[in-house]
Amino acid sequence: MNFNKLKEKKAILIAHFGTTHEDTKLKTIDEINKKIKEKYEEIDLFQVYTSRIINRILLKRGIENLNTSQMLKKLKEDGYKNILIQPTYIINGTEMEALKREVEIHLSSFNEIRVGNPLLSTPENYKMVVEALSQEIGDLSDDEGVVFVGHGTEHSATSAYPMLDYVAKALGKKFYIGTVEGYPTIENVIDLLKKDRINKVKLMPLMFVAGDHAKNDIAEDWKEELEANGFEINLDLRGLGEISKIQDIYLKNIKSIFEFAPEDILKKKKDYEKGKESNH
Repeated sequence: MNFNKLKEKKAILIAHFGTTHEDTKLKTIDEINKKIKEKYEEIDLFQVYTSRIINRILLKRGIENLNTSQMLKKLKEDGYKNILIQPTYIINGTEMEALKREVEIHLSSFNEIRVGNPLLSTPENYKMVVEALSQEIGDLSDDEGVVFVGHGTEHSATSAYPMLDYVAKALGKKFYIGTVEGYPTIENVIDLLKKDRINKVKLMPLMFVAGDHAKNDIAEDWKEELEANGFEINLDLRGLGEISKIQDIYLKNIKSIFEFAPEDILKKKKDYEKGKESNH
């Protein structure tokens, strides 16, 4: 059912990991919040920062941001019955898993809670991300490539990074994906750059906001290591959340769960158990 057709009080909740950097917040978090509000102006919009560490730092500065549980309790108290949650995460990793588990605790407090996908979810999304980044970057010279650096994770979702690299190569884009804390590593990226005879590198974060990792790990550590290996570096520290076409992919993800509730796999299994036919 279309979310708008649910009769009782509704809210859209944007779940950001968060940032302590005001400069990137204005260009990313505030911008996508504004874009979503303009698209769904008839529904109340709220945001949370899911990082407890960031919330604690900001509170010391006098800035309060509620986490997911705090906000859901407040929405319940204020009479909201149907909640649509869209995260601005990049991959379906630890943070996404934590968000869903936290939501499960509060399911009984609402008629319905829908949770949208992160940026890299369906194969279609991967292609859309590659095309959006390609349009943003423009033409590259024969010896030029783009290195995108994500956060990385020990979660199995780290596979999203090499998949993005694979999709980019399949679409003919000279993109190389690495991570700060996972796989692929900077050594993996350097090996591929040398194999493909790339001399000039445009270095960008594969992160929604350009915070500590972008300003320290990428702008310093990655840049220095790549230069030490003979590459000419052009640094572009925009977070993905600053790019309009990337914002539009998140809006596409919202539209998907706005129009149809996500499939309940346990209900589906019970239906099969009772004799429902499968497409397999």
